[in-house]
Amino acid sequence: MRAIFIAAGRGSRLMPTTAETPKCFAEIQGKRMLDWGVEAFKANGITDICFIGGYQIAKVKSDYPHFTFRENADWQNNNILMSLMFAEDLMDKPFICCYSDILFTADVVKRLLASPGDIALAVDTRWKDRYVHRSNHPPTDAEKVTVANGHVSRVHRGIETDLAHGEFTGIAKFSKKGADDLRKHFHQTRKQYAGKPFREAAIFEKAYLIHLLQDMIEAGAKMVHADTPGNYMEVDTQQDFELAQKYWQK
Repeated sequence: MRAIFIAAGRGSRLMPTTAETPKCFAEIQGKRMLDWGVEAFKANGITDICFIGGYQIAKVKSDYPHFTFRENADWQNNNILMSLMFAEDLMDKPFICCYSDILFTADVVKRLLASPGDIALAVDTRWKDRYVHRSNHPPTDAEKVTVANGHVSRVHRGIETDLAHGEFTGIAKFSKKGADDLRKHFHQTRKQYAGKPFREAAIFEKAYLIHLLQDMIEAGAKMVHADTPGNYMEVDTQQDFELAQKYWQK
């Protein structure tokens, strides 16, 4: 199993913390966000790490020479989905991908690895607790999930808060078949929508991962949900950074 960190962007909403370093270098309770993630994977036997970088990638290469790197040099003009596919050549075996501006424990990874299915999404079912103090990142910005019969039925920011089963954490597991399906659907949609609006994105190149996942669901793809009651935080804004210093793992 391989872990792929999607970490090309600058994280402008976390300024000034990201003024001179990658967003994932921000220290929460004395430890970089990146290191929290690496340790969660290592606790589950996953040490094969790919880092998709862009902004300040040289600093990551210097501090983590044992990583496999893929560079998204055009990070200013694209988004998470395009960034992930810079590691397409490494999707020849099962992998877990994750955002780089999140905190999560080893238990989240353990639950994901234990979940069946070719595609599994880690979903925080206690997500509302985290939004009590997040005035700079309201629930309307959350990548919410609805489920039915053990499968994800929808993943979308527009889901009403009271209807959401939880929030997609940005951590997803793909089997070999799941990876093949992801790549196949990506290329089909890219061929059709390149340079054009795609779902909620102004153009395909600016799409988020959840846009492709929802498109796959509507095309018949099955995705299971690996629920976690917390053990996860997103650090998107300076306010989130301060909240994480206070509440992470407490």
